[in-house]
Amino acid sequence: MLADMCAFPSVNPASRKRGASCRCITALAACLFLLTGDLSPALASSARDRVNEALQAPLFRGERRPEPRPDGHAPGRAMTMADAVQRALAHNPSLGAQEATSRASEEGRKSARGQFGPKLSLTYQAYKQERESSPSTSSARTPRLGTWSMGVDISQPIFQGFRLLAQYQKAALQAESDRASLRQAELTMTGDVQKAFLAYLQAEENVRSEQDSLARLRDQLRITQAFYDVGLRPRLDVLQAEVDVSDAENLLIQAENTRDTAQAQLNTLVGLPVTARVSYSGSLEHVPFSRSLEQCLAAAYRQRPDLYIAAKTVAIAGKSRQEVQSEYYPKVEAYYNVSRQGNTFDLQRSGENGSSTQVWEVGVSATWDVFQWGTTYYADKQYGWLVTKTRYEEEQLKLDVGYEIKTRLLDVREAEKRIAVARKSVDQATEAYHVALAQYQEQVGTNFDVLNASANLTAAQASLTGAKADYLTALSQLYVAMGEYRPDIMRPEAAPATPSPAAGTPDGSRRPASAPRTHP
Repeated sequence: MLADMCAFPSVNPASRKRGASCRCITALAACLFLLTGDLSPALASSARDRVNEALQAPLFRGERRPEPRPDGHAPGRAMTMADAVQRALAHNPSLGAQEATSRASEEGRKSARGQFGPKLSLTYQAYKQERESSPSTSSARTPRLGTWSMGVDISQPIFQGFRLLAQYQKAALQAESDRASLRQAELTMTGDVQKAFLAYLQAEENVRSEQDSLARLRDQLRITQAFYDVGLRPRLDVLQAEVDVSDAENLLIQAENTRDTAQAQLNTLVGLPVTARVSYSGSLEHVPFSRSLEQCLAAAYRQRPDLYIAAKTVAIAGKSRQEVQSEYYPKVEAYYNVSRQGNTFDLQRSGENGSSTQVWEVGVSATWDVFQWGTTYYADKQYGWLVTKTRYEEEQLKLDVGYEIKTRLLDVREAEKRIAVARKSVDQATEAYHVALAQYQEQVGTNFDVLNASANLTAAQASLTGAKADYLTALSQLYVAMGEYRPDIMRPEAAPATPSPAAGTPDGSRRPASAPRTHP
């Protein structure tokens, strides 16, 4: 394109020399553009950075958009935890906004890359002047139809004190950081969906437990009423049984309301209206987790997107400082322009007062701000301290990550121990209820013993359900804290596979088991 523009028709006899000069400028611009183009992926030139870019890609590939169906789910099919997570990643509006931010940063990187190339500008102008003087000092008269001119300007930055390179590298780092932010948002959404899903399953278990409790109490009321009718029990036992039945009905109503609320929250997270009737399937089963604290910490330091973002933030601050430091250097730019002027719209000469001229110019300009009263110096110091600030923040984040991992792992271990205790408690409460009921039927026990044993059994069942839900919730939060994408935590962990150098991921899944280190 530059060669075509340099071939603009000219009446100047030195056109051959001008063409040679234009070709030199064109070759210089092309070489510089190719050189800076090769520098553009400098951040990802090493194998580590290429792996970084691959592993920090969003979990969901594609553009999120609303579901065309009102409910967004096939009727008659139960939605598992993995289905709920996948649907939330694809249709949740907040993730769509985060993805738009990531895409905008990528376009900003491309825009910054375009600053390395030459700039072409075209101008076309028409104007008319009227000149009056008294007494007249010249016999020349302005063209009757006015003056028409057209210009073609080509400029190519040669050296800008590394400012353009720093701007592009900063835009590229920001794009990578925003992609990691998208991954972080998707991991957080995964944890939120799983937490809501487990809360719904816990509410379902509590409803079933309250229904069983209500059935037991109604049976006890029926037995007590029969004993009272034949004169074997006082009226007080019947009244106590009726009160306990009413309390159980109230508790059942509250449990059903908690379940419906949990379902509405889950519908909202997966991108469905609260009125959608969706069947969620799953069970609170214990899933063993055998990783040690050291293994969890190593996984978190490799995989967490926020650590990756912190490292990129430090790099971005360094590039901002380099951009300021570019003011220390001169700025060199090559240019070439052609202008033509005439007194008609086709830039030709017409009439006795008409004229037609053509001028071309090629050159190199350099500017250097030698002294600015310390403006650049103190700005350089300012950004230097900002770099130091971001490094301290990165180190603090590493400490916080270690604390969070240990806290999550302790929550998992605690809930696991509570499950064993709660199971034993349920067995004991069940046996105690059966003994109390048998003694009451044999007329050697009291109605209070039966009602108390039933209440203890219901509480033990609720404790076991809560321990199971807390264990799975803590396990889900631990995976999120480690930066691992596991849409279904109810499946045991697979054995680690042999790393594949070609794929760059140990197990070949969409989310690799290991990720790059967050800093050099």
